[in-house]
Amino acid sequence: MQPFKIYILGCGSALPTQKHNPSSQVVEIRGKLFMIDCGEGTQTSIRRSKKNFNKLYAIFISHIHGDHVLGLIGLLSTMGLQGRTAPIHVYAPKDYETLFKMEIETFCSTLDYEIIFHPVDTSLRKIIYEDRSLTVETLPLNHRMPCAGFIFREKQGLRHINPDKVAAYEIPSSQLNNLRAGHDWTAPDGTTIPNEELTTPADPTRAYAYCSDTRYMPSLAKELKGVDTLYHEATYSEDMKEKAVKYLHSTAREAAMTAKDAGVKQLLLGHYSKRYLDETPLLKEAKEVFPNTFLTDEGKVFTL
Repeated sequence: MQPFKIYILGCGSALPTQKHNPSSQVVEIRGKLFMIDCGEGTQTSIRRSKKNFNKLYAIFISHIHGDHVLGLIGLLSTMGLQGRTAPIHVYAPKDYETLFKMEIETFCSTLDYEIIFHPVDTSLRKIIYEDRSLTVETLPLNHRMPCAGFIFREKQGLRHINPDKVAAYEIPSSQLNNLRAGHDWTAPDGTTIPNEELTTPADPTRAYAYCSDTRYMPSLAKELKGVDTLYHEATYSEDMKEKAVKYLHSTAREAAMTAKDAGVKQLLLGHYSKRYLDETPLLKEAKEVFPNTFLTDEGKVFTL
């Protein structure tokens, strides 16, 4: 199967600490790199991850709180200093467009590459990016300002050739792409060989959902059906639920409830409050509801 990996660059909340940076991740799908959010410290973290940020194709910003976006202009500037020439696409809430263009004019006016801004309506569930191998879809969340999660979903790939069968029927190599696409083979004598005899099924598709920041939304689970791995904010534990309600964040238990109801395979927790010098209580709380839960941390890599 082609790589589908999540690189954690930052998993803290509003205040950077010596332990955690604010939110940022890189998603690698079939050799393509995409960034989600870009808090302070992202440049340093991505260098440590050994991923080349000049190979980023697009950056997705969930909302315009500083801990999710304040590293963006610096990153774009550094790309220019490193000689980037390929365009980069930035998908962010539409309310950010005016400020973003002012920042670009102020700090990045001499770049040798194009920055293409795509305004996002965070109130809609909508595919905002698509290529031959995947789609990226917005997912409306419930936060103190317009905020959207993102679902990265693979498209169905091609079937796999059975080389022994192809050789046995002396099928020319010029026909292999047709077989991968699901077509039968008609032999020179007119006999039709079913595709299922000549190929094996394509790899199963995978999907990753990023949900930060949001108040607990019982209805969210229905929107996450078919997702394999869910990243869900867990800013607080249940003993601080009043703060979660006040600031429109979620507890670890609520994140686990969403994962359980959605039927995902694994849950990744993040966006920890600075109050937690040790996130073990958050993990314990979530595992009581959804056992296959993991803590994110800078430098960790999760594979779908």
